[in-house]
Amino acid sequence: MADTYDLTVIIPTFNEEENIAVIIEAVNSVLSTSGIHGEVLVVDDSSKDRTIGIVQEIAGNSDNVRLIVRREDHGLSQSVVEGFRAARSDVFQVIDADFSHPPELIPRFYEAIRGGADIAIGSRYMKGGDIEEWPLARRIISLGATAFGRMLFPEITDPVSGFFAVRREVVSGAPLAPRGYKILMEVLGKGRWRSFVEIPFVFKDREEGKSKLRPDTMVDYLRQCADITRFSVTRRAGPVWAEWEKIVRFGLVGLSGILVNMGLLYALTEVAGLYYLVSAAIAIELSIVSNFVWNDIWTFKAARDLRLVRNLQRFGSFQAVSMGGLVINMGILYLLADVAGVYYLIANLAGILIAFAWNYAANRHYTWRGA
Repeated sequence: MADTYDLTVIIPTFNEEENIAVIIEAVNSVLSTSGIHGEVLVVDDSSKDRTIGIVQEIAGNSDNVRLIVRREDHGLSQSVVEGFRAARSDVFQVIDADFSHPPELIPRFYEAIRGGADIAIGSRYMKGGDIEEWPLARRIISLGATAFGRMLFPEITDPVSGFFAVRREVVSGAPLAPRGYKILMEVLGKGRWRSFVEIPFVFKDREEGKSKLRPDTMVDYLRQCADITRFSVTRRAGPVWAEWEKIVRFGLVGLSGILVNMGLLYALTEVAGLYYLVSAAIAIELSIVSNFVWNDIWTFKAARDLRLVRNLQRFGSFQAVSMGGLVINMGILYLLADVAGVYYLIANLAGILIAFAWNYAANRHYTWRGA
C-alpha cells in the first residue's frame, strides 16, 4: 500500500535542469525542519533538457519524491491538476521550481489549512508582499491581470497567484479545465470553498533559466476568465455569478454613459453653440453623474440609503475613481506605447481594460463597500 502524507508539494516543471535538484532539496529541508510528513511530486511536461533524468535519480534515492511525466496536453495549469489527482495527501501545496516562491513559507500555508482555511494564497499585493526585478511591461500586465481577477474575487488581493495551498475536497470532482498559468483562478472559480487566508510573500524573478511568459498568455487568461464565467452563469450560483451580475450592470451603465457624453457633446456644441471644449467638460461631468445615479440605483442598489451626507460621500468617491480611471487609461497607453514599444492600439486596449478593472474594483471596495 502506498504511503500517505500530510502534505503534497506539487512542482510543475518544463526544462528546469538548473533549478530542480536545488528546489527539491530546499522543500525537503523545510518539511523536515517543520516536522511535516510530506511528499514532493514533480509533474513534468516532457522536458527536453536533463530535468526528467535528475528527478528520476533523486526519486530513486528518496522515498518521498515522485515524478510524473506528461506526454500530451502540455501546460503549467494542466500539470498542477494532474498533481491534484496523483497526490497522496489531503492538502496540496503548489510552488514554482525556480524559487520565485519561497519554500520556507510552506509551513505557514500548511498551518493555515490545518487552522480551517479551505485555500491559503500567497499574495504579492497585500501588505508585506512585493515583486522584485520585473520589467515595466511585465509588471503592468501582471497588475492588469490581477485587477481583472479581483473583479471576480474582490476580497482576494492576488487571485492569479501561482503560490497556494488547497484542501483536496475543494478540487475533488470539480470540472477543472485550465489553460495557461492561472490555475488558482480555476480553483477559485470552480472549486468548492468558503474560507481563504492570504499570506504575503516577495515574488523573486527567476534565479536560473528563462521566463516562459509568452505573448499568448493574455489570450489564455481571457479565455479562462470567460470559461469560469460560463461555468458560473450556467449554474447561477457561487461568488463569481453574484459578482458578474454587478460587473455586467456596471459595464452597461458605462456604455450608457458614453451615449450620454456623445449626445450632450453634440447638443451643447451644435445646438447651444458652446465652444466644443466647454461642451466636452460639461458632457463628461454629466455622464459621470448619470453613471453614478444608475450604478447607485441598479448595479449596487444603494439608493435606498436616503441620508444626504452618505449619498454625497458616495458621489465624491465615484467622481474621484472616475478621474483616476481616466489617468490610468492615458498612463498605460503612454507607458506601453512610448516606453515599452507596444503597438498603440494594443496599448490602448490594455489601458481601457485596466481602467475598467480599476473603476469597478475601486468603486466596489470604496464607493459601494459591502453592497
